[in-house]
Amino acid sequence: MVNITRRSLLQASGLAAVGLASPLSAPAFLRNAQAQSGPVKLGCLFSSSGTMANLEGRLNYVVKMAADEINAKGGVNGRTIDVLVSDPASDWPLYAQSAKQMLQQEKVSALFGCWTSVSRKTVLPVVEQENGLLYYPLHFEGDENSKNVVYVNSPPASSVLPAVDYLMGEEGVSAKRFFMLGSDYVWPRTINKQLKGYWKSKGIPESAWKEEYVPFGFSNFQTLVNQIRAFADEGGGQPVVVLTVVGNSIPDFMREFANQGILATDIPVLGLDMVEADLEGLDTAKLVGHLNCWAYLQNAKGPANEAFLKNWAAYVKAKNVPFSGTVSIDPMVSAYDSVHLWAMAAAKAGSFDVPEVSKAFAGLTFDCPSGYKISMTGENNYVARGVFIGSVNDAQGFDILWQSKDTPKPVPFSPYG
Repeated sequence: MVNITRRSLLQASGLAAVGLASPLSAPAFLRNAQAQSGPVKLGCLFSSSGTMANLEGRLNYVVKMAADEINAKGGVNGRTIDVLVSDPASDWPLYAQSAKQMLQQEKVSALFGCWTSVSRKTVLPVVEQENGLLYYPLHFEGDENSKNVVYVNSPPASSVLPAVDYLMGEEGVSAKRFFMLGSDYVWPRTINKQLKGYWKSKGIPESAWKEEYVPFGFSNFQTLVNQIRAFADEGGGQPVVVLTVVGNSIPDFMREFANQGILATDIPVLGLDMVEADLEGLDTAKLVGHLNCWAYLQNAKGPANEAFLKNWAAYVKAKNVPFSGTVSIDPMVSAYDSVHLWAMAAAKAGSFDVPEVSKAFAGLTFDCPSGYKISMTGENNYVARGVFIGSVNDAQGFDILWQSKDTPKPVPFSPYG
């Protein structure tokens, strides 16, 4: 597993700027010869430092685990898989630099990466210009459909809206008022714009919501939690918090919420990015009942998840992975699914060339650890998945409150934006 660091990225950029050959480059005839034999390369664009490291760092390892599984069965098209790992350091421009280096110099056949939408947006023009292929494992705001990106997780119509409907219904808490709190970038702002359009379509007045945004890495939520309390005290129906902060801001917010003694029975929080890993180290007895929504929860039932959790625990132990072997999160599973979907497409195409691999997407299915059979069509590059709504329990996990009966057809573009 090759590591591409922030330093190597900057060094490579500096060499290119003065017209010197990169140490990773090779003559064209040699690159072409290498392309026909030896391992096929895949690249990871997940940070192992910075504000996103605790979450993204896990995905580097699960991509390698999936590749090892495929290699153990003979690889793809007669070749084994070699995974290259970078560290964009939660610095959005470095995702693009790393992607360019991997595509131009390392000749990776596919990229697996990004967490935030802003990091994906920086990589998007690179993969389009280089005709690369990026597998993106996060649920996100939608409103995008590039032939060079496979959107492995769910757009809002398949994830966010069912969760909001649940909160607004009698099965939930009959929510009437909404405090939107997010990190200040495209995913929270776009999701909140879509939610406001959705609520308007339901006849909910603008006076029933409020929105605030904080910088990446923001940690001091005392004043904002006080604002949420004041918003709830105004009356007008059951208030909820729609939380779209990311990274380390999630546990920092939940900790402050608990410290102020606010229970889920008072003001429920719907954490759209909140995963099991965000609860590590928190006293979740004070957070029981707060919600999230994803295409996978660790407590999903079925043999596929049992096998995945067993294999992940064994992999963590065998490889000395610096993350818990007893914690699994949706984007890990989505990244794992991504590698298998790519391998299936490459095998079906009998090629690693992006145009041929893309043509093979239609009809692909995979038994996801979630328990759903996920699938792709030729209509777009979105993957059809199931969806779960989870409730925080006192064991730093989520109990499943609700899940979809099947895998809803992905709707890339929202009518409410």
